[in-house]
Amino acid sequence: MSADGPRLEQAIRDLHGLEATHLRSEYVREMFRGKVAWEGEVEVFAVSGHPKAAHAYAWEHETDEGKRAFVAVLGIPPVNAQDAVRAAIVAETHRPRGGKHDIPRLRGAVPFRFRGAPAP
Repeated sequence: MSADGPRLEQAIRDLHGLEATHLRSEYVREMFRGKVAWEGEVEVFAVSGHPKAAHAYAWEHETDEGKRAFVAVLGIPPVNAQDAVRAAIVAETHRPRGGKHDIPRLRGAVPFRFRGAPAP
């Protein structure tokens, strides 16, 4: 587990209200149009207290502003670590900017949309 394991567990508690136990690390490389959209270690946690999710996937990344950000995605089947990263990138590219809840963009993330989705 990364040195920030306790901070990732805290992110799962803060975002989802669940206790988490680290299980393993998984390397993920998410590609888009032949380029790396994101790559790194995703920590896999067992979670308790959620009616559908048995796992959570969490990682940290550096933002374009040079800050650290923590991401935690629930693993509701059939979601796996790769799906969690993909979902976080899609959510980030569709998030409005400049509001009081502005969350920094994943460094190096390629903005992409589902077919038919409005442009951000």
